[in-house]
Amino acid sequence: MSEGGTAAQGAGGEHPKHPKHLKQQEQQEHRLKRSLGFRDLVVYGLLFIAPMAPVGVFGTLDAKSHGAVALVYLIATVAMAFTAFSYAQMVRVVPQAGSVFAYARVGLGNGAGFVAGWMAMLDYVLIPAVAYLFSGIAMEALVPEVSRWVWTAIAVVATTLLNLWGVRAAARVGFLVLAMEIVVLLVFVVAAIVVLARDGAERGWLSPLSGDGTQGAFALSAVVGAVSVAVLSYLGFDAIATFAEEVTGGSAKVARALLFCLALAGVLFIAQTYLVALLEPVSSARLAAEPERQGAAFYDAVDASVGTWLHDLVAVSKAIGAAFAALAGQAAAGRLLFAMGRDRRLPKALSRTDSGVPRVALLVAAVITMVAAVWAARRDDGLDHLVSVVDVGALTAFTMLHASVVGWFVVRRRGSGPVSWWRHALVPVLGAAITVAVIVEASRTAQLVGAVWLAVGLVVLAVQARGRRAAGV
Repeated sequence: MSEGGTAAQGAGGEHPKHPKHLKQQEQQEHRLKRSLGFRDLVVYGLLFIAPMAPVGVFGTLDAKSHGAVALVYLIATVAMAFTAFSYAQMVRVVPQAGSVFAYARVGLGNGAGFVAGWMAMLDYVLIPAVAYLFSGIAMEALVPEVSRWVWTAIAVVATTLLNLWGVRAAARVGFLVLAMEIVVLLVFVVAAIVVLARDGAERGWLSPLSGDGTQGAFALSAVVGAVSVAVLSYLGFDAIATFAEEVTGGSAKVARALLFCLALAGVLFIAQTYLVALLEPVSSARLAAEPERQGAAFYDAVDASVGTWLHDLVAVSKAIGAAFAALAGQAAAGRLLFAMGRDRRLPKALSRTDSGVPRVALLVAAVITMVAAVWAARRDDGLDHLVSVVDVGALTAFTMLHASVVGWFVVRRRGSGPVSWWRHALVPVLGAAITVAVIVEASRTAQLVGAVWLAVGLVVLAVQARGRRAAGV
C-alpha cells in the first residue's frame, strides 16, 4: 500500500474507498436538500392548481349544473377534502418524495406502490404539458405573429431552467407570479362588486347556489355531474406531498400545507364563480344549447360587464400563471421519477442528485413534457387529447391513496397506534367512493387511455418481478 493510502487510513481510520464511505457517498448522491418552508409548499400547491383555474371551465360547469356553478365548487372542495385528509395521514407515516407511490408501497405492498406511481405519472408528467399549452395559446392570442408551439417551447425551457436552479429559487420566483395572480383575482373581485352594486345582478343573487331556473327546477344529478368536471380544477394540490424530503420542520408542516392549500383554493374558486355567475348575461340553458360559447363564457361575462381592460388583464395573468403552474408540476414530476428510480422501479439514474437537486429526473420530465406539449400545440385537437389522458391517472392514484390509509392503519398497523375508525376507515372509504364515481363519469376516451396505460404498467411490473426472481432478490 502506498504511503498516501496509509496516511489516509491513519487520519480517518478507514480508506476513502472503504464500503462504508462508498455507501455514505451513494446515499448523499440520492438525497434531496431540505430548504422549503410552509409558505414555499403553499406556493407550489397554488401555482400548480392556479388561483383562477375556473376561468376555462366556467361555461361548461354553468351549463352542466343549470347555473349552480358556485355550489358545484363548494361540493367539489368538500369532496377533495377527503383526498387531502388521506394525504395528511400518510405523509406523517411516509415523509418521502414519492408521494402516492411511497404511500401505496407501505400501505398496500411494493406492486401496488408501483401501480400507484405509474398511474400518477400521467398526472404529474402530462398536466404540465396541458399548462404549457394553455400558456402558448394565450401568448399566441396576444402576439399572433409567433406560433403557439414556439411560445409553448419557450415556456418549457424557461421554467425548466428555474427548476434546475433549485427548488428554493423556483419557489421564490413562483411566489412573485402567484402574488401577481392573486392581485389580478382581487382586481376582478373588486371590479365585479362595484358593477353589482351599481347595476345589479344579471341573475338572481342565490342562483349560483340554486340554479338560474332556465333549465327547469334544481337538479341534484346535474350538480353532481358538474362536480365530476370541477374536481379536475384541484388536480395539483397533492404535488405538495412530493416535496416531503425537502421541507424543514417535519412532515406535519406538509400535512398542514396540503389542507390549507385546498381550503384556500376552494374559497377562491367559490368566490370568483359566484361573482361571475351573477354577471353572466347568457343563461345556462343557452350555454348548454350553444357549447361553442362555453369556453369563453368567463371572459365574455367580464368583457360585457366590466370592460375589455379586465379581459386582457386576466388573459395575460393566465398566460404567465399557466407556465408557472407547469413549473410546479414539472418539479413534482421530477420528484416522483426520482423516488421511483431510487426504489429501482425506474432506471436508477433518475435517483441521482446534484447539490440536492434531482436534475436527471427533472430533465427527463422536461423532455417528455416538451414533446407532448409541442405535439399538442401543433394540432387543433391537441388539448382535448392531453386532457383526456391525465384525468384518469390522477384519480386512480387518489383511489389507491385512500386504500393505502386503510391498508396501513387498519390492516398492517405497523407501529401506528390505535385505529381511529373515522380517520383511518370512514374518511378514506368515502374518499375512494368519490374518486371512483368521478372515474365512472369520465369520458370513454379517458377511460380507455387510462386502461391502456394501466395494462402497460402491469406488464412492466411483471417483467420487473421476473427479473428480481431471476436475480434472487
